[in-house]
Amino acid sequence: MTDGTNPPSHPQPEPAPGSGGYGFPPGPPAQGGYGYPTPSGGYGYPQSGQQPNPYQQDPGAGFPQDPGGGYQQDPGAGFPQDPGAGYQQDAGGGQWSPAAPAQPGFTRLAGPDLPGASQQPDWEAMADRSAAERRKKRLWMLGGAVTVLALLAGGGTFFLLGDDDGQDAQPSNSASASPEPEDSKGPAAYTATVAGDDTLLRDSYGGMGIRLGPDLKVGALGKRFQVIGKGNGNSWGQSAEPVVDVTKSFTVTARAYNSATKGSRIIMSQGDGESFSFELGVNEVNGKQAWIFRVQTGDKGAAATTRTVTAEGLNMVKTPTLLMATYDADKKAIALYVDGKKAGETPVPPIWQAPGPLQLGRSKHHNIWTGPWQGALHSVKTYDMAFTAEQAAAYKEGKLDPSPKPTHAWLLT
Repeated sequence: MTDGTNPPSHPQPEPAPGSGGYGFPPGPPAQGGYGYPTPSGGYGYPQSGQQPNPYQQDPGAGFPQDPGGGYQQDPGAGFPQDPGAGYQQDAGGGQWSPAAPAQPGFTRLAGPDLPGASQQPDWEAMADRSAAERRKKRLWMLGGAVTVLALLAGGGTFFLLGDDDGQDAQPSNSASASPEPEDSKGPAAYTATVAGDDTLLRDSYGGMGIRLGPDLKVGALGKRFQVIGKGNGNSWGQSAEPVVDVTKSFTVTARAYNSATKGSRIIMSQGDGESFSFELGVNEVNGKQAWIFRVQTGDKGAAATTRTVTAEGLNMVKTPTLLMATYDADKKAIALYVDGKKAGETPVPPIWQAPGPLQLGRSKHHNIWTGPWQGALHSVKTYDMAFTAEQAAAYKEGKLDPSPKPTHAWLLT
């Protein structure tokens, strides 16, 4: 309670010059004080002149596996990388800009009660700056975390054949492994082999693993996986049981990269007895290599009881190629498609059901293994239906609709 008059005034004396005064240390204010970074960058910011952007891709990294990479093979054995992929540094060299040093705000005060100019801290400006800096730091840390998660989920490049795998529905549970959806990109979500066994390819649909021989190896291709064969007697893979019912309509397909310049090279076949039921791959026709799809209609494997569809005159060596072979049990005909285009079709008697499992990288002829695969294989699938010409073309473009589900599938992503 007052009587309406102003109380006596007791102004505080000015601090001595250079003493700091009002709780501040003597001398000029320290750089980076009050929560602000120092001129060196501070709080996680790199210093000026530091190394370039760490996400810049090494220009020498990636596939093909021809001379370098995880599994070194003969020259050309592996899908080529997409040269346009990878993380590129910016045009300025990829330097991170160092954080500018922040300074506390000061206001020059003068007036009749404060004769002369003196430096006093602007507390409101300092509080605003501190709050803004804290918000900036939180946003920067959040952005860094999002970038790291994105890099972990992605990574790598796609090979030049394109991506048809997104057209398929999600796979069912596998008996040999717990499959992830095909469209879950990246090795963190998808593994080509069964957990704990890097020699057993996991089947994303039917639970039928494929055991790999010593010289058919799994290799990475950006986000994808492939198997690479050396073209010798150990370049094979084999399932535990038959995969294709050859008495009914079926389709088999694979993406292939052949690095052999001559001889027979089989992508897949079925049967381990005296002869095969069917085989898809490379064979010499009229002295030159050609893509072939061949079926056996007799139990002795004689040439007179085989039927073959060929695709001749194509670039066979070191050329990524999508191959698809079909058997239509109603039409009693087989067909071969190369990169979505029909190469040929021929009528056949019923296919002989040879005993034994599916084979990768080889085929049985007169009780002898032949056609060891040299090169790379990827996206191997089987279907219990015969694709039409329109479906084969749509499959190549990744536009197959509605999407038939594979009965078995390996090396999908």
